[in-house]
Amino acid sequence: MKVIISSFESEFRRYYELGLGVLQQLNGEEFSWRAKDTQNSIATIVWHISGNLKSRFTDFLISDGEKSWRDREGEFEFRKAGKSELLDKWEDGWSTLFDCLSSVVDANLQDGIKIRGQELSVHHALCRSLAHTSYHVGQMVQIGREIRGSDWNFLSIPPGGTKAYNQNPTREHGPESDLK
Repeated sequence: MKVIISSFESEFRRYYELGLGVLQQLNGEEFSWRAKDTQNSIATIVWHISGNLKSRFTDFLISDGEKSWRDREGEFEFRKAGKSELLDKWEDGWSTLFDCLSSVVDANLQDGIKIRGQELSVHHALCRSLAHTSYHVGQMVQIGREIRGSDWNFLSIPPGGTKAYNQNPTREHGPESDLK
């Protein structure tokens, strides 16, 4: 049974689409734009999300989520990357997550896994990963809005659009199992 896992997957997919919506609105130098030298660019955040998802969800149930091959520090280096390269990196991390979730079932939720040697239940690890990923996707949205200004295409309900949206809530899709 995959009622709870389907809920996690649905939420992860919402953040995947939200981040993808940011990447599709930007081009060129916008991907490496930073308000200050000490802040992360969208390119840096994409590298970090991808590296994190690949590390955590490769051999998820059988190996520590912090892989020896991951270069976390390198994920935060300033970089310039084109749209195609960023989209490939984005897909790489997310496909690892979604491939993993396809083989996890609700019965696994109490199974133990490790991240950096710390024991966690699968349920806790999924909650932690969803929170971490949504935090960084939110950063991407904020940076994208700063860059595009009035040219930003809102990825959620736009200002002044609540009443119209509530009459046709098209973005409120959960897994079918939530309806049963």
